[in-house]
Amino acid sequence: PKFTPVPFDEDNLWDGYPEETNAPYGVAKKTVLVGAQAYREQYGLHSVFLLPTNLYGPHDNFHATNAHVIPDLIRKMLASPEEVVLWGDGSPTREFLYVDDCAEGLVLAADRYDEPDPVNLGASKEISIRELAELVADVTGFSGRIEWDTTKPNGQPRRSVDGTRAR
Repeated sequence: PKFTPVPFDEDNLWDGYPEETNAPYGVAKKTVLVGAQAYREQYGLHSVFLLPTNLYGPHDNFHATNAHVIPDLIRKMLASPEEVVLWGDGSPTREFLYVDDCAEGLVLAADRYDEPDPVNLGASKEISIRELAELVADVTGFSGRIEWDTTKPNGQPRRSVDGTRAR
């Protein structure tokens, strides 16, 4: 949900409508959870429903119009060494999970978890988009200007998960 408590606990999944810019995706994910729980109850089909944070890693999506945030920052900073324009004001926070760590979480969940409730997967580290942009600038050697386009949406104010259930 858009204004869920942070860190996000799985029990808060139904506490409000998803953030508008990703509502169709969020509603679709919730529908899959309901279907999985129904199949568990009606047919005994046990599945695990994981809620990973934003993933990054090798072979990520660097597409010019629908990239994930980390590869998008990398692409922009390497392509435009004098200035990059980023959406919003940089204040929203996100939590990122390396793709190999997510894969390990998937295997561990399949092996060790057999409950109908969803499970968060994350790194338990929250970072603002502004701080992330500065980090990517440093790593890529970008020394240009970062312009924040506040006419564009910020998205959900904060995203970070409680990983207690996964542990």
